[in-house]
Amino acid sequence: MKLLGVAEAEARPYAVPALEKGLDVLELLASQDAGRSLAELARRLGRSPSEIFRTLVCLERRGYVARDEGSGLYRLSLRIFELARTHTPVRALLRSAERPMQDLAETVRESCHLSVLSGGGLLVLAQAEGPSARRLSIEVGSRHSVVHSASGRLLLAALESAARDRLLARDADFRRLGAGERKRFLGRLVRIRRLGVSVAVSETTMGVRDVAVLVGNPRADVTAALCVPALTGIRGRRVSIPALRAALDRCAEAITRALGLTPKEIGR
Repeated sequence: MKLLGVAEAEARPYAVPALEKGLDVLELLASQDAGRSLAELARRLGRSPSEIFRTLVCLERRGYVARDEGSGLYRLSLRIFELARTHTPVRALLRSAERPMQDLAETVRESCHLSVLSGGGLLVLAQAEGPSARRLSIEVGSRHSVVHSASGRLLLAALESAARDRLLARDADFRRLGAGERKRFLGRLVRIRRLGVSVAVSETTMGVRDVAVLVGNPRADVTAALCVPALTGIRGRRVSIPALRAALDRCAEAITRALGLTPKEIGR
């Protein structure tokens, strides 16, 4: 993420420094789940603590930022997510996905969730809880790594190469990879694009196998990842990846058609 300094922001045509400053704060807070202190925000943005404090007061008053009373750290609230939910394309996606996702959760007896690329990361838009007593729940509105998640890799694979490369060039997780790891990662995206499915052992939760397929149509600029985090570590529970993939494909097709789009496999 590129953060502009005061002089650079004011030199841009039609610059609005106060707005630029507020957006810089929001983007920096969105770059990680953990909160940030006033001093850290000021240091990272190259501004004085007093001007960042005034910006934070405004953002907190408008409900975009929340301050933890105990630690004093600032975090994003769900206000931006709430605004996104009222945006027509997002609202249409959520409305179209609600019933098929509930049916999918009942069929496979696992929870499922729907995610999109947002701000360079992966944002969970919706979830349908599975009926089993033991199930994995993903918080709606939570953000995750595009590099270290099955859904993120699926959505990266669906992008055209230029858009994918621009996103990865800004991604901290990708930049931390060595040259060989980056090459293998890009090869993995090629395979996902060819197969039309992203299957992987979860990198964050033990005993979970993630299976994700594409919802929407990349040509229509409407894409989301539908994922089932299947619990494989429970005694007596068997997970058939082919059967799970088939159920996911049916659900994804139902959502896509409800959006008025023609399903398209990402590799074709």
